[in-house]
Amino acid sequence: MITLIFRIIKYAFLGFIRNFWLSSATLAIMILALIAIQGLLIFGTITKTAVTSLQDKIDISVYFKTTTTEEDILKVKQALESLGEIKTVEYVSREDALLQFKATHKEDPTISQALEELGENPLSASLNIKAKNPKEYPAIAAYLNNESLVPFIDKVSYSQNQLVIERLTKIIDTVKGGGLILTFILVAIAVLVAFSTIRLAIYSNREAIGIMRLVGASNNLIRGPYIAEGIMFGIVAGLISVLIFLPLASFVAPYIKVFIPEMDLSSYLLMNFWSHLGIQLGIGIFLGVISGLIAIRRYLKI
Repeated sequence: MITLIFRIIKYAFLGFIRNFWLSSATLAIMILALIAIQGLLIFGTITKTAVTSLQDKIDISVYFKTTTTEEDILKVKQALESLGEIKTVEYVSREDALLQFKATHKEDPTISQALEELGENPLSASLNIKAKNPKEYPAIAAYLNNESLVPFIDKVSYSQNQLVIERLTKIIDTVKGGGLILTFILVAIAVLVAFSTIRLAIYSNREAIGIMRLVGASNNLIRGPYIAEGIMFGIVAGLISVLIFLPLASFVAPYIKVFIPEMDLSSYLLMNFWSHLGIQLGIGIFLGVISGLIAIRRYLKI
């Protein structure tokens, strides 16, 4: 068994060297595909961080009539927290709202003077509601408009935020769909290129394969070198793609942090280096093996 494995690896290496330029072209395509796939994985993480950041900045504010008691507001808050669509509900009392308003406009003496002359708090208590998913906001807004809550509620801010929420939802869906399509295309290209390389290797060695059959070589010995060659493509392409991608990612990390302060790409890559290396090697080997199996099944009648 060990001898068979050694021979398979030897023949795979010889085939790799014999078709050096073709093998180099295959490696280049696979490296580009793996870099793009890793880029998509990182882009997915960045997008998720950005979307989470945006989601945290979007909410529905419910403003209550000044005659509504705190007890009634807290009952509404408790009812909302029991809904599965809602992530958090923050209560802002009239006093807290006034303090926040004064802090925001402390540099404007006209507003401060107007509040002093008014002599009372004109602001309403409110609930700031965040949903687990932006798609849930219409349902939450509909719940807030039911008849049992109308006597207490003065205004719901969903109509002002509706356009932003809907656009955010579309962006999320578009990014997810586009990423899946692009990944599929790149994987298909890499498989086709590796498949073509192995197919040509099989074709160029057809006489040697015929002789091996005549002398009684096993199917595994004939099939093995091409599978091993696909694995070699995957391993080498995976290692090189990581070595190329890391410096590129480190270079763009400061620019990403400017737009998304929550995303420290350099730290993320360092913390997840081994997992990303494993993913790249796994994808590369998978592409190589699949390419080899397809080529053998189609062109190597054994």
